[in-house]
Amino acid sequence: MIPSTHVSIATRLLYREAALLDERRWDDWIALFAQHCEYWVPTWRTEAELATDPQRELSHIYYASRAGLEDRLVRIRSGRSPATTPMRRTAHCVSNIELLNAAEDRLEVRSTWANHVFDPHHRTQLVLFGWSEHRLEYGSGGWLIARKKIVLQNDQLPAMIDIYCL
Repeated sequence: MIPSTHVSIATRLLYREAALLDERRWDDWIALFAQHCEYWVPTWRTEAELATDPQRELSHIYYASRAGLEDRLVRIRSGRSPATTPMRRTAHCVSNIELLNAAEDRLEVRSTWANHVFDPHHRTQLVLFGWSEHRLEYGSGGWLIARKKIVLQNDQLPAMIDIYCL
């Protein structure tokens, strides 16, 4: 049986990540990620099959390390990114958090989500939904996200999306 403390740790971390994205607290958000983290939003090969290799197949978003996420934040903050000008407003709703596997220093978590996005430029609203897998690792600085895979269920997108929309 998985200890309830592990479930609580995972739940708090996922809720915190969502709140930091909604509040645009980029420095606090990036601090949740390990230096060696992988951040991946695969595409669908077919209606029933996801891409399985970000090195060989198209992805909506893929960063092999935290450095890629940090670079994205530089562009978001610059105000020169077409995907973020003007900045979309988001509300992340995380639910159905399930601890799949636990070790002393590693947790595997699956959750579902629905994110509400308002685009002030086009005055439109969008609901993105799907599920995510997180691998959390414990190190000297506490629990960090070592891998995040985001499966976007409604990927027929009417507009560009960015990391803070997912």
